[in-house]
Order: sequence, then C-alpha cells, then structure tokens
Amino acid sequence: MSSKGKLILYTGASGVGKGTIMKQLLKKDPGLRLSVSATTREPRPGEVDGREYFFVTKDKFKKMIEDGGFLEYAEYCGNFYGTPQKAVEEMLSQGLNVILEIEVQGGVQVMKKCPDCTSIFIMPPSMETLESRLRGRNTEPEDVIAERLETAKNEVTYAKMYQHTVVNDDLDKAVEEVLDIIHSK
Repeated sequence: MSSKGKLILYTGASGVGKGTIMKQLLKKDPGLRLSVSATTREPRPGEVDGREYFFVTKDKFKKMIEDGGFLEYAEYCGNFYGTPQKAVEEMLSQGLNVILEIEVQGGVQVMKKCPDCTSIFIMPPSMETLESRLRGRNTEPEDVIAERLETAKNEVTYAKMYQHTVVNDDLDKAVEEVLDIIHSK
C-alpha cells in the first residue's frame, strides 16, 4: 500500500519567478506533480490547454464552483483561477507529492482547508527587481503591469502566514531551498 503524498502550497507575487523555479523542481524531482489549475484568462503565447492551465469560460468556471469542484478558487486581475479538487486527491492517494502553484487568496483557502499542507512563499529580492521582471516578460500592456505591481505590494504581506519563505535572488539556490523544504519531515 502506498503512503499518502504531501500537499505543498507554493505561492508568491506575480513575476517573482515561481514558474521558472517550478520548471526546475519538476525536472529534479520525479515524485513531484504540479496541480493544473483552471482559469478564465486567455492563454499567453506558448501556453497549452491542460498543461499550464485548463482554459475555461467564466460560465463553465462558475458551474464548477456551484458543483463544489475546487479545492480553492479566486478572482485575480479580472480573471478566475481555481484548483480542481478531485485531481489533487487522486494524486495524493497515489503517494505523489502535489504542488499547488497558486496566488495568495487561494493559498489562504488551502491553509484553512488543509492545515497539514507544507506552505512556501517565494519572495522577490526587492520590489524594483519584481518590476523589472514583469516588464521584461513583454506579455502584458502597461495598465496590467501597473495592476500586478500594486497587487504584488499587497501579496508580499502574506508571506508571514506561510511556514517557509524563499527569496528568489539566485535561481539554483532557490530551487535547492524549495526541494529541501519539500523533502523535509
């Protein structure tokens, strides 16, 4: 019989490098599974439905809420994001470690529902570095960047609620710190 996997809550401000760290984590840890969230936002260039997100309409998302299909969900910058509960439960029951890469509103919900989860908050070295990273993406217009920066200022205040904080000032170091946290206990 396989033992139950570990649920890992992984959060940080937009542009902090969560996705970049995540790619390395998944390469280095074959027992780690990323939960694929559903979203109502449009795909960015190169994103594939079912890989980065399940891209759904607002009506379908609302129906999933009504049906109790989410472990957590939130509205962020005018779009909805949520973690489908059934898929997470199935992976955990198979003994896999499941990582939820979500924003702070959803993170608070997960900590309430799953107090035994391992929570990790990724911090930028500074707000200036965060702004530079967001602008360097060249994926959003100026008004969206401004909104994300304002949101990020609020988001970083949630770091104190998390068990672990990792500052992403060096990619390799941040990846190793997160892996150490995942494999502890």
